[in-house]
Amino acid sequence: MAGLPEFSEMVQAAKGSIITSIEIPEVREGRAYAFLKRTMDIVLASMILLLFLPVIPVIVLLMKLDSPGPVLFRQKRIGKNGVEFDFYKFRSMITGAENVIVALRPLSGVDGPVFKLKEDPRVTRVGRFLRRSSLDELPQLLNVLKGDMSIVGPRPNLPSEVAHYLPWQRRRLDVIPGITCFWQISGRSHIGFQEWMRLEIILKTIPAVIARKGAY
Repeated sequence: MAGLPEFSEMVQAAKGSIITSIEIPEVREGRAYAFLKRTMDIVLASMILLLFLPVIPVIVLLMKLDSPGPVLFRQKRIGKNGVEFDFYKFRSMITGAENVIVALRPLSGVDGPVFKLKEDPRVTRVGRFLRRSSLDELPQLLNVLKGDMSIVGPRPNLPSEVAHYLPWQRRRLDVIPGITCFWQISGRSHIGFQEWMRLEIILKTIPAVIARKGAY
């Protein structure tokens, strides 16, 4: 019928306002849940490291043959409650790649403060394979064992990115960041930053709504 908005437009409008139009209940992890989650993180991280132990020397050798530079890439990321920690990955870019982000930022394929480039010229040949296979994420298991990260949780962002968070986006800092998050299983770089934030916060809200936490 003429004059009526399209259904897709109504859905997009609802999604765009859901975070600002309702109060998101605070999710507090109980001690038993936190202990169980931490135990599972340690067990799973240890098992995965042992499983891939024979592969790690091969990865290191290929990286050294492909390009000069350190094997591990370290970077400051923001964890739970806004605490900084050293984030580990296998290096997938040329040395000094961070120094040219400013020049490449206009080409970013993601809206908001997060920088993502589909055809990033800084990525090495071996680094491209590591990224596509997600093997570059293996060192983050060390972050899990240290307690900086969890197996499942929102991806930790850079301090410069967190500095541009809107108030509702800072809710993702209420939980421990993780290796795997809802953004990764929902299309990764194919969805925008704002949509990514809404998906994570809405997902975190569901258990609280079901348990009626904060309801009187």
